[in-house]
Amino acid sequence: MTTSNTGTGDVQPAVREELDRLRDSIDNIDAAVVHLLAERFKATQQVGRLKAVHQLPPADPDREARQIARLRTLAENAKLDPAFAEKFLNFIIAEVIRHHERIAEDTANGKPSEAN
Repeated sequence: MTTSNTGTGDVQPAVREELDRLRDSIDNIDAAVVHLLAERFKATQQVGRLKAVHQLPPADPDREARQIARLRTLAENAKLDPAFAEKFLNFIIAEVIRHHERIAEDTANGKPSEAN
């Protein structure tokens, strides 16, 4: 549970209780996001190994563009800033490509990949 000082001095008990309730919810959502990202990266590691074995390039710019457009639409429908969603996905894509490059290099060198 997050109980950092809000910088507002003494907070009424009812306000503190509501802050704590909301922060607990935020903490639960953060945990879910981390677990979902872990599952996503497990899947992308499998994609990276498949690409490496079949000597496919680590990046797929056409798919990335489709995914960004798709995510922007999802964000708009969810009332989330599409630019933020795109930045977030670009960060993830860059990390996935980095993993795929390492997997490809390890595969080419006959080493089992440890990319995370």
